[in-house]
Amino acid sequence: MQTRLTITANHRPETLERLLRVIRHRGFEVVDLQAKIDGKQVQVTAEVRSERAIDLLVNQLVKLPDVAEVEVIK
Repeated sequence: MQTRLTITANHRPETLERLLRVIRHRGFEVVDLQAKIDGKQVQVTAEVRSERAIDLLVNQLVKLPDVAEVEVIK
């Protein structure tokens, strides 16, 4: 199952690396990734694939300190 996520986070050098690490550790594969820096925030659109429930990933992403919002686009 593929799902598209839009993640808004504070722009810091390690933010993208942390997001990708959580995605991988939760058993999801990144199919498409786009990132755009807008001032002090970064907007990441990621399409992920897994047989696991997307809620497992979203619950972990929102716990990251720099993440402001995670939106699931089905």
